[in-house]
Amino acid sequence: MIRHALVPAYLLACLLLGGASAAGFAANLVLQLAALPLIGWSLWPLLQQAPAVQIRSLLGLAALLIAVLLLQLVPLPPAVWSALPGRDFVVQDYRLLGLPLPWLPLSLAPQATLASLLWLLPAFAVLLAMLVRGAFRGRGIAAVILAVTLVGIAIGALQVIGGESAYFYAVTNFGVAVGFFANGNHNATLMLVCIPFLAALQATLLKRKSSSRSASAIRLLVAAAYAIIVVGLLINASLAGIGLGVPVALTTWLVFGRQRPTLRRILAVATVVASIGTLLVIAVGPFGNNLFGHQTSHVELSRQTSFRLTFQAARQFLPFGSGTGSFQPIYHREEPLDTVTTTYMNHAHSDWLELLLETGVVGIALAALFLAWWGLRVRAIWQAEERDPFAQAATIASAAMMLHSVVDYPLRTAALSAVFAACLALLSGVRPYVRVSRKASSARHISL
Repeated sequence: MIRHALVPAYLLACLLLGGASAAGFAANLVLQLAALPLIGWSLWPLLQQAPAVQIRSLLGLAALLIAVLLLQLVPLPPAVWSALPGRDFVVQDYRLLGLPLPWLPLSLAPQATLASLLWLLPAFAVLLAMLVRGAFRGRGIAAVILAVTLVGIAIGALQVIGGESAYFYAVTNFGVAVGFFANGNHNATLMLVCIPFLAALQATLLKRKSSSRSASAIRLLVAAAYAIIVVGLLINASLAGIGLGVPVALTTWLVFGRQRPTLRRILAVATVVASIGTLLVIAVGPFGNNLFGHQTSHVELSRQTSFRLTFQAARQFLPFGSGTGSFQPIYHREEPLDTVTTTYMNHAHSDWLELLLETGVVGIALAALFLAWWGLRVRAIWQAEERDPFAQAATIASAAMMLHSVVDYPLRTAALSAVFAACLALLSGVRPYVRVSRKASSARHISL
């Protein structure tokens, strides 16, 4: 059915074209324009009838996110915006120029806030098309993620040995295996996401095959794919990717493996211990870690400096924040002049910290609501009598992306934000569209 290919096809386009947050302007524009008809097609049924019960919470969270961004663009009278924390320097600038205070929005970078709304379009297109229209199949999404990951690893190997000609973006991590991305860490995130989805795809294929020869062939191919992913993570050399690779792989094995109850409990404890141990080694080991390690060069570009200055700025703008997309101009005000060079910090390298700066308490409260919904859905998925392997994979993949977002900004690319949106839709319990017969029930969604 053509409908089932829509989201996988669009997700493929996002993964191929949306690998940069800023460098790929033209490609991101194409993805945003392509998202519009998909969003319109998905919203149309919502204008005619109420959405299914199990998707209302997620749709409500998405609506709240849009509302927060739109409210940041509403012009406020001078007496209101000038009284907000952190706006003193704006008032002083107008007074120095001898100009009266105009009406201004809460956001100190309204154009960037509007750009952030447009940046959300690909993710919203994937989310709405899956939730409302059921325009997907789980194995189609998994196949797209797997195919792009494996091809990206091959391209990454060429990038490491072949020089600058193998890279897709002018602003990128030259000398690093970035694949279809501009940032090597984001390519590592995709590899982490691929691990549980590959396991879900294997479980689905084995369930459909009755021949032992076919099952053996599937296991062999899957094992080869896992080996390629391990090699990809090693040549990519992202510390976060390698550090998170251990808990992601062990959790995937624990979820999709067939162990006896006693062994399963032992493996669960071992997974926790091994995961914590690996992350501690990465954090304190001599691996060039610029968050916990001692910095002797390029200190101004380290995560230590970025986190400290971002948090310092965030405190000044509490409780409402400086406005979505305002990180760069606000961060530049915090940088000591003697550390300013031609290289600048484009993001805080922590989506959670940048969220605090730009949206304040409101954004953190919305994030808390989202995490509460996420936790409830994970519990429901893992306790269900008939478990959806792709929903289980989505729990692991989404957790990996959120954890990586603590020390980077993978979700600020159209590619990974679209994958994250697909994971959230799978978490919601939505099922692919089924053509309704005249005698069948009109319900298309199954709640867990």
